[in-house]
Amino acid sequence: QVHVVESGGGLVQAGGSLRLSCAASGSIFTINTMGWYRQAPGKQRELVASITSGGSTNYTDSVKGRFTISRDNGKNTVYLQMNSLKPEDTAVYYCNADVKKYAGGWIIPADIWGQGTQVTVSS
Repeated sequence: QVHVVESGGGLVQAGGSLRLSCAASGSIFTINTMGWYRQAPGKQRELVASITSGGSTNYTDSVKGRFTISRDNGKNTVYLQMNSLKPEDTAVYYCNADVKKYAGGWIIPADIWGQGTQVTVSS
């Protein structure tokens, strides 16, 4: 099995910062793209940012210039530094990892999701 565990969410005032972390563990062969998604109440889950194993990044327009995604391949960990937070950033943030994992003598692809961490930005 492969798991990802998020940490770092919380309550912050508008203009503040938070840093989310997500560590992958288990029967991992390789990790390709890792990303952060978020889902606000009554809205669909959306991609916030992603990063490939080579370090190429992608951001949704609303967070460009404020959020920075990074990863430590040696630790199978991805980070999301969130600055200049706004109330509209309030959501549950989910980590996602696109992996190849060991399974019964095979190496198979898998899409792994974390349980989510709440980020609340007060105005």
